[in-house]
Amino acid sequence: MSNNSYLAFGDKQNNLCDLVSNTTKNFRDDLDLEDSDLRSCALRLAQKGDYSQAIALLSQLIRRHPQNAIDYNNRGLIYFQSGETQKAFCDYNTALQINPALASAYNNRANYYAACGKLAAAIADYDRAIDLNPSHVRARINRGITWRELGQYEEAIENFDVALLFGQLEGHIWAERGRTYHLWGDWNCAIADYRRALTQLPQRKDAPGWRLRRQLENWLNELLSPEHPDSLI
Repeated sequence: MSNNSYLAFGDKQNNLCDLVSNTTKNFRDDLDLEDSDLRSCALRLAQKGDYSQAIALLSQLIRRHPQNAIDYNNRGLIYFQSGETQKAFCDYNTALQINPALASAYNNRANYYAACGKLAAAIADYDRAIDLNPSHVRARINRGITWRELGQYEEAIENFDVALLFGQLEGHIWAERGRTYHLWGDWNCAIADYRRALTQLPQRKDAPGWRLRRQLENWLNELLSPEHPDSLI
């Protein structure tokens, strides 16, 4: 349930990142790279699963700019992805101390709370992220999932309905709203949402959202099985 605030990157940064990754395992402060190049390389390395080098790059950026909240937030996200959740939590807190209006850091810290089972704290941080940035669709999706985990299905559905108004990540929203209907016992609405989501979610294994698609296919097959004779065929 995570969101990131990395900068976009292109072919130039990808090639540079490969060069840096292949020539050194220890990133030095005197390495002559622009800040934007370091951030782009960190993103690329994290996407490849090379978390230690991505963290090393972001740590270098933090040494250069110790008051940059986004770098702490991004490093926290990579710590979280690598399983070092306590370090992630510390970085999110530091980011928010530096910039209390950084919505993505609230969303990321909320994901930490949710992973720890602290669902009320997670809801509070998702609320704060959305207050700061009402169009933060990922925070809205994450909040809906958390409401669902709390058994507040009506609240979750209303949350997903509002998220759809922004016209972003519709496949993800339909999938999660469908799962909520599924658990709530409204199987026909669940099937309808699952089918809508399948038109949006990618089929390539390396594309974001593919894992959700596989989950969704399993949920749909479950509802279409003979054990659910009252569901829509």
